[in-house]
Amino acid sequence: MRLSHRFAPVFAAVALVMAVPHDAMPHPRAEGVSEGARPAVPQPFGAECRTTVTGSHVVAYCHNPYVGTDRVALHVECARWWDIDSDSAPVEVGPAMTVRLTGRCWKEIRRVWITHEE
Repeated sequence: MRLSHRFAPVFAAVALVMAVPHDAMPHPRAEGVSEGARPAVPQPFGAECRTTVTGSHVVAYCHNPYVGTDRVALHVECARWWDIDSDSAPVEVGPAMTVRLTGRCWKEIRRVWITHEE
């Protein structure tokens, strides 16, 4: 008798699963996936960028090794509170292309980063 009390929750769970009608189970074709189709694999994307800061000037080179076109922008944050931070206009980097982006501050540069858009 102790054995049945110990496994009673397991037996109840199995009985509930077995009681679900077959029509309630999800079917792969109901989700719009055909029998021979494979799920879409995300393609690699994004240009690889290198930045170099020399004094108050920054230069970034972005190379896109992928098929899709990437749009990159250079953002420069200046160290002095009165110095104006700058953001470049987005530049398209096509497949197998390299672009050069430049920016500067009047004095020191605090931080530089690149943003990407599809």
